[in-house]
Amino acid sequence: MNDIMNVLIIEDEPMMVEGIERTLTHFQNAECDLKLKIKTARDCDTARSEINKAVQGTPLDLVLLDISIPESKDHKYLSGEDLGIKIKQEFPRAKIIVFTSYTNNYRLNNILKSLNPDGFLIKYDVDCKTLTKALETVIYDPPFYSQKILKLLRQTNLNEFTIDSINRRILFEISEGTKTCHLCDIIGLSKSTIESRKRHMKEVFDVSEGGDAALIKAAKLKGFI
Repeated sequence: MNDIMNVLIIEDEPMMVEGIERTLTHFQNAECDLKLKIKTARDCDTARSEINKAVQGTPLDLVLLDISIPESKDHKYLSGEDLGIKIKQEFPRAKIIVFTSYTNNYRLNNILKSLNPDGFLIKYDVDCKTLTKALETVIYDPPFYSQKILKLLRQTNLNEFTIDSINRRILFEISEGTKTCHLCDIIGLSKSTIESRKRHMKEVFDVSEGGDAALIKAAKLKGFI
């Protein structure tokens, strides 16, 4: 094979990073002709910086992406999901393995639709053996999904919706106490459009009564905040 792969680990838990790096090293040693050049990022700002460096230099080949990481200071990137979308735009040939502790079907389905990752693992499913198998499958014959994800895919009553990056930003700002009048400037949409998106999300989350507080409560229960 004789390949060099540029790898970026985006994960904020030090023990998880250490475990991933150790598994990657073992995997590299087992694949005699494969060399991994590994970099890490533990929040959205650092990850964005590494992505931009790769755009200007050597493209990313493999990204191991945690969904729940600290947001960027400018709130443009609220989670790993936003970073994943950017990575797919900048490096369409890169393989992405997503890690998440979310187990809510709404949230998992949303990640599947927005990122369509080459690998998708629930954190409590991950051990050295599983991650090694995921790496082998994703690199040579993707995709690889953990048992929880496979169970989700076997269900026939999945909701056909996606909470996009704009809606996630609206939810975040509301949860932070931002008023609708200020949302218009922050999001760049009219008040009527924002209210329409909020109504749609209430329908999606089955919120029949209550205002913004009820919407935020439902979004938190389903793992979107």
